[in-house]
Amino acid sequence: MALSEKKASAYQGFDYTTVLVVKFSGPAAPLYKTEGSAGCDLVANNEERISIAPQGWEIIPTGLFLEMPKGFEAQVRPRSGLAAQHGITVLNTPGTIDNDYRGEVKVILKNTGHAEFIVNKGDRIAQMVFAPIFHAVFKPADKLSETDRGAGGLGSTGT
Repeated sequence: MALSEKKASAYQGFDYTTVLVVKFSGPAAPLYKTEGSAGCDLVANNEERISIAPQGWEIIPTGLFLEMPKGFEAQVRPRSGLAAQHGITVLNTPGTIDNDYRGEVKVILKNTGHAEFIVNKGDRIAQMVFAPIFHAVFKPADKLSETDRGAGGLGSTGT
């Protein structure tokens, strides 16, 4: 059994190669560029070029529709090259796609750069990572356990 299959079996018995059922109508299917890639590239599926002004944002269609088994989510994240070279990020990073969502995957791109950014059909715009999810059970309590940190937050451990 390959290492990825061993890891996959730890997540509710699913093999990574069978986690998704995909309906696709875009210019390019999601693609893992290397064997070690955590995320697959999402590409734009817009009919006309989309201009994103500096400090502006636009919703970009991908033509991708997913069906994931219960217990999984997809996360949409920025591509580091677009961020480093153009200041382009995903506005709600990471954007969560719930396993019961059946609509088109769309990406909210934000231009934090100083120049207009153009998105053409087929451009790689974001990456998508799949992850297991767990629902918490919330129980009322009168008191939380003590820790060294206590209630310190927002920089309380240093910078």
